[in-house]
Amino acid sequence: MKKVEAIVRHFKLEDVKNALTEQGIHGMTVSEVRGFGRQKGHTEMYRGTEYTVDFVPKVKIEVICSDDNLQRVVDTVLKSAQTGQIGDGKIFVHDLHDSIRIRTGETGEDAL
Repeated sequence: MKKVEAIVRHFKLEDVKNALTEQGIHGMTVSEVRGFGRQKGHTEMYRGTEYTVDFVPKVKIEVICSDDNLQRVVDTVLKSAQTGQIGDGKIFVHDLHDSIRIRTGETGEDAL
């Protein structure tokens, strides 16, 4: 099993969700996150005062999938979240040792 974490722009969340659903991938966790990479933040004006936004708001999508579905999940997220601009985000893939469905006690891929 794998855990795919994708940090994407807010306005791409629906596109990613719909694309994953079309691919038969159901279930994800979404979190509001902030950070910076090459974007290094930006400056904004508020009530006549300029200030720097160091941490850019993003969305983190977490999907747990079988090893067989990994490439399909990664390709789908990559294709649906990409704008071609700096700040599109990152995808991280982690090995997942186990999963347990609390309601039934199922483990491993049966718990997905």
